[in-house]
Amino acid sequence: MGKSIFQAAARAELQQRLSRLKPDSAPQWGKMNAPKMVAHLADSSKMALGDLPVRSRKVFIRFPVIKHLIIYVMPWPKSTPTAPELISRAPAAWNGEVVTLSAQIERFGTRSVHDKWPPHPAFGAMSGRLWGALVYRHFDHHFTQFGV
Repeated sequence: MGKSIFQAAARAELQQRLSRLKPDSAPQWGKMNAPKMVAHLADSSKMALGDLPVRSRKVFIRFPVIKHLIIYVMPWPKSTPTAPELISRAPAAWNGEVVTLSAQIERFGTRSVHDKWPPHPAFGAMSGRLWGALVYRHFDHHFTQFGV
C-alpha cells in the first residue's frame, strides 16, 4: 500500500532527509520556515503517539472511504490548514529540534502497529497501519516542501 513509518527502510530514508535539512532551507510553498516545520513534525508525531492533545474536529474525512483515499491515494494539496496546536509552539534551538524529531521517528516507527492508537483529530479512529502511512506521507510532504 505504500511506505509506512513502520518500515525500517522508510524510517532510514526520513532520517537521511532530515539530516540534509538546514535551518535556512527555503520552502517551495507555504508560510513555515524550516525550524517551524521541524517543530510541527515533532508535535504532530507526539499527537499521533497520544502525547499531545489536539481538539477533535467533526469533518467529512472521517468516513472510512474518504480517509483511505486521503491517506493512501490522493495527492496532498500544498498549504493545507492544520490544527492550531500543531503550529503554535515556537521552535527551540535547531539542533535540539532535529534531535527530538529524529528520536520521534524512531519512537513512532518501533512501536507495534498492533497497539491501540489514539484517534486523529480530523480522521477519527485510526489503526496503527493507517497511522504509519499517514505519518510517513506527512513527513514526506514537508520534506518535499523544503527540497529534501
